[in-house]
Amino acid sequence: MGHAYTPGLLVTDHLVVTKRRILPLKGEVVVKLGAQVLPDTVVAKTDLPGAVEPVNVAHLLGVPPEDVPHCMLKRDGEMVSAGEVIAQSKSFFGLFKSEARAKSGGKIESVSHVTGQVLLRGQPVPVEVHAYVRGEVVEIFAREGVAVRTMATFVQGIFGIGGETHGLVKVVVSGPTDVLDEAQIKPEHKDCVIVGGSLVTAAALKRAIALKVRAIVVGGFDDKDLRDFLGHDLGVAITGSEDLGVTLVVTEGFGQINMADRTFQLLRSCEGREASVNGATQIRAGVIRPEVVIPVAEAMGKVPPQGREDVKGLTIGSPIRVIRDPYFGNLGKVSALPPELKKLESESVARILEVEFANGSKATIPRANVEALEG
Repeated sequence: MGHAYTPGLLVTDHLVVTKRRILPLKGEVVVKLGAQVLPDTVVAKTDLPGAVEPVNVAHLLGVPPEDVPHCMLKRDGEMVSAGEVIAQSKSFFGLFKSEARAKSGGKIESVSHVTGQVLLRGQPVPVEVHAYVRGEVVEIFAREGVAVRTMATFVQGIFGIGGETHGLVKVVVSGPTDVLDEAQIKPEHKDCVIVGGSLVTAAALKRAIALKVRAIVVGGFDDKDLRDFLGHDLGVAITGSEDLGVTLVVTEGFGQINMADRTFQLLRSCEGREASVNGATQIRAGVIRPEVVIPVAEAMGKVPPQGREDVKGLTIGSPIRVIRDPYFGNLGKVSALPPELKKLESESVARILEVEFANGSKATIPRANVEALEG
């Protein structure tokens, strides 16, 4: 019998993780194949072209556009500094002069005798790509970047904000049902990845930013607090580019939802180890999940080349999370997988499953309404 595709969040203590670290345009790879790298190790670098700024020389000098090339003191390709005179004209037998100055430093890219404008290309912007995770460089992409591989404890979240960061894991609550508030965030948590329970408050998030906490991993987050924190509705755009001072990874969903016990215990077992965290999320096509990657120190240099096997679908006993009302956020395991289609209240038909929750109760729900907890 075929099975319906079920999306899943991966939570596991050992996974071969390979990260491609690619430049936005061609540049230079600065590490060698087989090199051991740290999260902050620069693996590739390049220079982005500076912004182009037009200078209307014809207007500034009061000359026809076709005369501009003859008035230039600087030529194509020459570097100029901000405020430097780049063109000059004389009138009334040389007694009066008009000047055109560069608005900013850069290189003269073109001089037009048609428009009378000079284009200044700003200083190039250096870009560096870091390894992001501690591991081994296993592949070099000439002038583009590298692939870094590590054996790691790996936790995927359901939603996140903020970009890549790293720090030591610190659990600051006693259990997965606890709310993380501002009183639990201390100055000693600076540069740490702190783990909460069922919810992080807006006040705690602000205190974390003030104390320079690198990241927060927690079960739930109130959607109103998210809107206030971002300053706008999230919409459907990809997250991860926010510069808010802290990266947030939500493992369960919106509202106060207990972090899955096995996720919490796994993170607790990693306390004191260095974690790489990325809050980037995309829910629609090309799904991107926020993640916590905690390299396993004893596995360095012994990482096998293969990754995990593909998940083959749900089976009896598979751990799942319900992702639709009325059981949204509840965790359980598959207790039955009826092969026949069933008519739903909406009059549509779908494959269903029976789920047994932690309290022993059972419910029958569409397979599309659950998410597999892989591990």
